[in-house]
Amino acid sequence: MKNVNQKGFSLLEILIAIALLGIVAGFVGGNLMGQLAEGRINATINQIKGFKGPLNDFRRHCNRYPTTEQGLLALVEKPSGSECKRYRPGGYMDGDEVPVDAWEYDFIYESDGRSYTIKSLGNDGAEGGEGEDADISSEDM
Repeated sequence: MKNVNQKGFSLLEILIAIALLGIVAGFVGGNLMGQLAEGRINATINQIKGFKGPLNDFRRHCNRYPTTEQGLLALVEKPSGSECKRYRPGGYMDGDEVPVDAWEYDFIYESDGRSYTIKSLGNDGAEGGEGEDADISSEDM
């Protein structure tokens, strides 16, 4: 005689539950990845904006921005052969290294001494791109 009050799930019910969990996980995972990308973009924008104060301090002491050749490294150590006699001991940024962008790439710095541009090439590390791969430039801020 067969027990009619048998408890448990059928294979079909288990497969349906797994499929639903997969759909929910895909939706949540996609949203989290989008938020992670947005967070990296915002962090990089804030880093680029954060260079403004140290660069202006350097300019105030040296009467110009660091050149392209000197780069952002001039904010943490005095450039060799520099004519800047009022360079601040210890540099213009905390630490002894120039920060990198949220994707761990070096920022691209260009300057003629009168103005400057700082750029991040985004997630792909290459010129151009869209979304997380898009370039982020101080000229756009």
